[in-house]
Amino acid sequence: MRYKKYPSYKESGVEWLGDIPEHWENTRLKFLGDTYGGLSGKAGKDFNQENNKDNKIFIPFTNIANNHYIQNNNFGTVTIFSNELQNKIKKNDLFFLMSSEGYEDLGKSSLLKFEIKDGYLNSFCKGFRVKNNSINPKYLNYLLSGDTYRKLLYTQGNGFTRINLRLEKLQNLSLLIAPIIKEQKAIANYLDNATNKIDTLIIKQKRLIELLKEKRQALISKAVTRGLDDSVEMKESGVEWLGEIPEHWEMKKLKFIATINDDTLSENTSNELMIKYIDIGSVITGYIKNYEEMSYSLAPSRARRIVKEGDIIVSTVRTYLKAIAPISNVYNNFIVSTGFAVIRSREKLNSNFSKYALISKNFVDLVESHSVGISYPAINSSDLIKLKIVVPPIKEQKAIANYLDQKTTQIDILISKATKAITLLQEKRTALISAVVTGKIDVRGEYGE
Repeated sequence: MRYKKYPSYKESGVEWLGDIPEHWENTRLKFLGDTYGGLSGKAGKDFNQENNKDNKIFIPFTNIANNHYIQNNNFGTVTIFSNELQNKIKKNDLFFLMSSEGYEDLGKSSLLKFEIKDGYLNSFCKGFRVKNNSINPKYLNYLLSGDTYRKLLYTQGNGFTRINLRLEKLQNLSLLIAPIIKEQKAIANYLDNATNKIDTLIIKQKRLIELLKEKRQALISKAVTRGLDDSVEMKESGVEWLGEIPEHWEMKKLKFIATINDDTLSENTSNELMIKYIDIGSVITGYIKNYEEMSYSLAPSRARRIVKEGDIIVSTVRTYLKAIAPISNVYNNFIVSTGFAVIRSREKLNSNFSKYALISKNFVDLVESHSVGISYPAINSSDLIKLKIVVPPIKEQKAIANYLDQKTTQIDILISKATKAITLLQEKRTALISAVVTGKIDVRGEYGE
């Protein structure tokens, strides 16, 4: 597609930006509006209480991090008393993430397009209120969402375990803007239309991924509880939620076919030892998303459990996260948090079969149902190892594992293709926004008001 350009350009004076439309102007964010802080002086007990008459809406971190526009289905509640001096949010306010675990979210903005009575903002965020009619809030939000200004903001961050953006860095951000309000609205309208189309495609790909994951999980659950032969004689498992299993299979407690937490780093471990550390947040059901590489001296005190190829790590804390995953040779000799139990197969349990048995929906749900606690449900390792799984003869275990290796690989390839499609669409979205808000494309004619 060939995009229209502006009639004339001038040098921006900024190396990374290049030329800009001749009539555009330079300003700083602080000249366009006023910044205000999020909630202050609040403790954990003040949030998300049930049936408290003093509850008010607040916008959580995730509503900003995940959305260009604030969504009305992702709010929290906070107790606010009538004598408190807290900043209230208003329609057309922008919200910025001022603190994050990584650079990608730092400085991200999101716009509130609707009214909220008595609404407040997360304490890790700053609000920004346009102070005159010379700037369109939707346009400003798009301007700050483009790759160019996003990089300028998040590269200003500082910190180690948590990255922070100083307020003065945000306020002094230099902007090159379209000074005419009609042009700003045209840009915002064009990008609303264009990004909506891209977002629709992204949603379809995400839905496809969810369907593929559901198919994958259903395939695994059926194979590890019913086997591969639909004609085999069945018997009652004696477990209500499980129903029938093949007649020659057994129900066994894990402790009779596996060990738990066999290897732990000793107290004499050298601080200079380089480890690859896996924590709870790094795992989703069936997969290890990422890890951290560090010296043992910098590792958390919970970095203790040694894992080997063939092990299964099962989260025993915050079990609602369903953080259960196999250890392949890619992750061999890694260290995991003591928040995981490490299950290691014995002779009568094939490690490849156990991988599928323990990430099956049946077992994941079983772990959750035996967990204790509401906010942070957990299960003791001693209780976990007493849970029962269905155990076929070893020959069938291997056949089932080989079958699932083949079938899940096919599904994983499709998931990977859909994931890459999403990445390309997101890159296209970001590039289009950047091109429009930096004046590389003229959209005034088609989307002017």
